[in-house]
Amino acid sequence: MFAKVAIFNALVSAVSAVEILWDGRFNDLTSSADLEKWSFSNPVGPYQYYIHGSGAISDYVNLNSSFRNPADTGSKQGVKITIDDTAKWKGQSMLRTELIPQTTAAINKGKVYYHFSVKTASENAPTAANEHQIAFFESHFTELKYGASGSSNTNLQWHVGGVSKWDVELVAGEWHNVAYEIDFDAGSVALHHSTGSDALTKTAGPFDASTSSNGADWHLGVLRLPSSNDADGAEDWFFSGVYVESGELTTSVASPGGSDDSGSPAPASSAALASSVAASSAAAPVSSSPATSAAAQTPAFSSSVAVAPSASSPATSSAPLPTTLATVVATPTSAAPSASAPASSSAALPEEFTIQDLIVWLRAKTGSISRD
Repeated sequence: MFAKVAIFNALVSAVSAVEILWDGRFNDLTSSADLEKWSFSNPVGPYQYYIHGSGAISDYVNLNSSFRNPADTGSKQGVKITIDDTAKWKGQSMLRTELIPQTTAAINKGKVYYHFSVKTASENAPTAANEHQIAFFESHFTELKYGASGSSNTNLQWHVGGVSKWDVELVAGEWHNVAYEIDFDAGSVALHHSTGSDALTKTAGPFDASTSSNGADWHLGVLRLPSSNDADGAEDWFFSGVYVESGELTTSVASPGGSDDSGSPAPASSAALASSVAASSAAAPVSSSPATSAAAQTPAFSSSVAVAPSASSPATSSAPLPTTLATVVATPTSAAPSASAPASSSAALPEEFTIQDLIVWLRAKTGSISRD
């Protein structure tokens, strides 16, 4: 009896500990050209790629193992995001290259953590005389910034609702590891930060915020606002370890699936943990007593410029010409239920069930099934 209780408790703990809701670590991409397979009519891959200039994708987005934080052993490669004089989207004066999560997972519900690492280099370094918006939400309730229009600011700044809450000097070649702690229900945000291979610590917050997102309006990349004396040439920004998780915060820079500096495995997703527990348990039957489609999403609008809200979200494969920074958002379709998953979270276990049946049932009951 004790063994059964211990296994049950281990399974519950594994299921509820950590879950990657959306994985944007580029591990399954061969090159940045894979991003071009995505369109509004063919929503494949981890990212939406439509905010960029008129050049080839290799002008703006490139993948390489040398672009990742070397401490992040869970990532096979990182991404170099480039802006230059051609990176003007739909005739706008801003320079921008951005990737949007492609997912129907609940990355805009409850308490979640948006993870990424960011750095610059001495080559193609960004100018500090222009405001840069980095890893931002469309409504700008939280974001990173660099530089300042009309002056100069060499600090990486964390903003909440347009107000700087924390900053640190941005030094070329130094990785900054970030996790936005966002509680969409409570309306609050906090910042977890470290550099290099150090574990994340909470450095600011929580602060009240208008936490609004439709799940397709977080911009991984950079937007540079124009100024009266814009510098010419390209700017490079590097990102690594990009994912969104729920449950407990992963503080190790070695993202789930990797190993930390001690060689110990980094925390895995709840699915992997549950599988590990199940694999170590007998699969023999155990006796026991029985015990919506996604809503249409509308664009959110930037508070940094005047906006004219659109009457509806686009439903065609080509993005319409926006008049503002408003993100073009496609209405997601619901994922088809897995054949092995229970019909609903209220389904009871049968008289005889395996450990795997129990895992599936527990994940459904705790709401831990990934919808990515």
